[in-house]
Order: sequence, then structure tokens, then C-alpha cells
Amino acid sequence: MPQYEYGAKVRVIRNVRDDGTFYGAAIGNLLVRRGSVGYVRDVGTFLQDQIIYSVHFLDEQKTVGCREEELIGGDDPWEPSLYQFRDKVTTKVTLAIEGEVIANPGDVGEILKVISGLPTGFAYHVRFPGRTLQVPEKLLEEVPDA
Repeated sequence: MPQYEYGAKVRVIRNVRDDGTFYGAAIGNLLVRRGSVGYVRDVGTFLQDQIIYSVHFLDEQKTVGCREEELIGGDDPWEPSLYQFRDKVTTKVTLAIEGEVIANPGDVGEILKVISGLPTGFAYHVRFPGRTLQVPEKLLEEVPDA
């Protein structure tokens, strides 16, 4: 059963990018920024097991398909993470496992997953060359644009 009904106010908690199904946009283009609020226009399914909501985002003047796990209630508390999927980051400290250095400050990693709801705040699965680590947000910083 869908969690949200027609007309429900919802907030998208992840950046939504074009997967090739949004007319007039290139694959990978940002369609809606995380934190944006919209209203459910329709509820459907994809591959018979995924609930997809057509959500109209007034500020962006776009109707975008969103999966249920990408949405929360529009009035629910929401605290954004500093980083999102595909963001490039570096570590503030040397990261090692049993003495083996995995990443040094300046080494570039890519966010694979955002982990929320931890008592210590956000953490991330970060792919550094050759290894993926779970790293607390406080140990990461953004990689400046080249």
C-alpha cells in the first residue's frame, strides 16, 4: 500500500536526476534538489514491486517520478546531510584499517551511500581507490572544483 495519497505534501530527501525518462533533460541532469517540497499527483508502480509517485514541485515547475524511499512527509522534520550520492570528498585525517592506510587527506573518494539516523549524526559509504569505508561526516570535507 502506498504511504502517500493524491494531494499529499511530500519532501524529497535525495537529489533527483534524470534517468532518461524526463523529456527534454539529459541523463544525469539535476531535476529536483533534495529538500524540495511537492505534492503527489499520482501513484503507480514500476516492475510491479516499486511504488512510484508523480510529484509536482511548484518551485521547480516540474512533475517528477519519485520512489517511496526518496520521500518523507512535507511537514516531517528534516535535517540535510552535507553530502549526497556521487559527491566527491576527501578525508580530514588518515584512514587506516589494522595499520593499512586506506586514504590520506587529499585522496579523493566518492559518496556511494548516505547513512542517517545514527546517534553521532550522518555517516557515508565512501569509495576510495581500492576500498569502500563507512566514514562519519565530521571526518570528511568537500573536494574543491578543479
